[in-house]
Amino acid sequence: MTPMFDKLGPILQRFREIDDLMGRQEVATDYEQIQALAKERASLEKLVEISQKHQDLSEEQRDLEALVQEGSDPELTRMAREELDEVEQNLGNLALELRVALLPKDPNDERDVIVEIRSGTGGTEASLFAGDLYRAYARYAQLHNWRVDVMDTNASDLGGFNKIVFEVQGKGAFSRLKYERGVHRVQRVPETEAQGRIHTSTATVAVLPEPDEVDVKVNNDDLRIDIFHAGGHGGQNVNKVATAVRIVHEPTGLTVICQDERSQHKNKQKAMAMLRARLYEAEEVRKAAEITENRRAQVGTAERAEKIRTYNYPQDRITDHRVNSNFHGIPRIMEGELDDIIDSLVAWEEEQNLGDSLAA
Repeated sequence: MTPMFDKLGPILQRFREIDDLMGRQEVATDYEQIQALAKERASLEKLVEISQKHQDLSEEQRDLEALVQEGSDPELTRMAREELDEVEQNLGNLALELRVALLPKDPNDERDVIVEIRSGTGGTEASLFAGDLYRAYARYAQLHNWRVDVMDTNASDLGGFNKIVFEVQGKGAFSRLKYERGVHRVQRVPETEAQGRIHTSTATVAVLPEPDEVDVKVNNDDLRIDIFHAGGHGGQNVNKVATAVRIVHEPTGLTVICQDERSQHKNKQKAMAMLRARLYEAEEVRKAAEITENRRAQVGTAERAEKIRTYNYPQDRITDHRVNSNFHGIPRIMEGELDDIIDSLVAWEEEQNLGDSLAA
């Protein structure tokens, strides 16, 4: 076993320990413990699978090497050499797969997320594009059996959004949607354009991992909570009854508003979830000392030059500027079929991290 595969020894031992623990009656009846063990076991399954493949290939390699060294039958020796070349290539690929699997994982990858989309440069067309992005993400969540819950909206006159905040609940939501944070630029002829001219507009997307209550301790004495009448769309009941909630976290000045629910209690719950997500992100930034990774850096100033992706409708082309790749079929992609783009970004990030680990 190569030095890299030696690292799997303790992991395999822990995997067996988990299986043993989960089979014990006193553990099986402890919901919290069994959930924690199941989560840990799932995180190790890929490494266990790689270890088994390595063991099988190594045994095959030894058998083929013995045949080659024996050399009693020329034809059999030739075939063994060909198979040995293939096995050695597979072992090399497996070593790379292991190196990627051993890269540090983003601790937030399995969390639910809170997504905030805001219209940027471009007026009404920017708000329409913000609405298109929301529908794309909502459809993407639906395709992955994730739940979407709108938390706050500021609708524009023609059906788009000046701002929309929504929660996505589902396994691995952050691991996929985190690549969407930044400035999105659209080039197309707006519905309101009478002369057929192409306009360029932007919308910003922020993606916040949603922490558990135990991850972020919020002192109620630090909060100012205002209850007021909701405005905009929502029906007469929303406007007649004071249900909208504004929460100000006075030590940081963070302010969140939720007014889309008819229940004051539900609006407060959602507002607290938004506040915890923003406080959690701020703490993550502080601990990492990476000021450029905070929410303001995520969304920039929404100027046209600060873009992660361009949607060119006349040429039916989406360009992701981080991977410098083009994707065609805008109608299909905007119906939620984002996996091709996100998969390319996952691979790109793995290559970046792998390069950093090799250079270290």
